[in-house]
Amino acid sequence: QVQLVESGGGLVLSGGSLRLSCAVSGRTLSGLAVGWFRRSPGKEREFVAASSWSGTITSYADSVKGRATISRDNAKKRVDLQMNSLKPEDTAVYYCAADPLGPGSSQQISYNYWGQGTQVTVSS
Repeated sequence: QVQLVESGGGLVLSGGSLRLSCAVSGRTLSGLAVGWFRRSPGKEREFVAASSWSGTITSYADSVKGRATISRDNAKKRVDLQMNSLKPEDTAVYYCAADPLGPGSSQQISYNYWGQGTQVTVSS
């Protein structure tokens, strides 16, 4: 059973940066596509970024493109999401999700395993 634990959230000023981490346990990270999603207050959960199972393909939502970088360390079994130039509209609970041998889809339904989320609050 794959378990995911997010960390790194917090309160940051507009324009600041945060590095979110997703720790994977229960199996090797190799062969797992990992996606980051977020839910802002009053909104549906939405796609942020994803890494394919091989780690060779990454994708980003238009809203974070150029400000976010997803990276993975298979040895440490961790997937990070670096967020720069944060805006108040980035305020949300951020979730990581895993999909064995997946392409790194932007669709939530593709992911079998989910973490509990970490809160990011961007203050203006």
